[in-house]
Amino acid sequence: MSGHSKWATIKHKKGAADAKRGKLFAKLIRQVEVAARNGGGDPEMNPTLRTMFQKARDASVPLDTIERAIKRGTGELDGVDYESINYEGYAPNGVAVYVEALTDNRNRTGAEIRSVFSKQGGSLAEPGAVAWQFERTGVVLVDGAADEDELMMVALDAGATDIARVDDLWQVTCGPTDTSALRHAVEEAGLTVQGSDLTMLPTSTVELDSVEAARAVLRLIDALDDHDDVQDVYANADIPDAVLAELGD
Repeated sequence: MSGHSKWATIKHKKGAADAKRGKLFAKLIRQVEVAARNGGGDPEMNPTLRTMFQKARDASVPLDTIERAIKRGTGELDGVDYESINYEGYAPNGVAVYVEALTDNRNRTGAEIRSVFSKQGGSLAEPGAVAWQFERTGVVLVDGAADEDELMMVALDAGATDIARVDDLWQVTCGPTDTSALRHAVEEAGLTVQGSDLTMLPTSTVELDSVEAARAVLRLIDALDDHDDVQDVYANADIPDAVLAELGD
């Protein structure tokens, strides 16, 4: 996690690994359903649904499964009434953590999330305690083989706010409502998109310069990710490449 820009890329790679294990499907389907319930079932008129639809397709969720989720969201099929809840807290070493969840039982989920924080050496905070340290952002990840000048020309014309090289990918950021249009423009230019999403990028970071510190934070993030109701976990950890390499070993 070399700086805050790397966080979205690492989450993308983790999501790809989770999808291979089938773990991600249920969460993606739930996101599609809630997006349809909140903004309608037409992806062309609902930017959030359009982004969640594409995210599910990127993870190889079957089309008919996505379409059923949309119909549950719009009420055409029976479904569970999920509530969107955000949790804020701190991981070890003062790292800010922002959790997005969808639940049908607020009390149960809240108690379980508090327990996860506590067991992993963190602490749950009051609403607003860490949210100000993150900014809602659209992210499009492009194959690193793409020509930088060509990508920059296409992306900036489509509303991109920043382009950065992160490992073997180009990470292109934009306003949340521009995500689908930016992805479409990049694909229309013949460039390969590896994924796109709405994310929360930290506006400041906490550097973790030891394997022990990084491992403690990542244990909490993994434990939160494993909870069925948790859809996304964001942190303002900055883990240098050298520490990440040691963790990999």
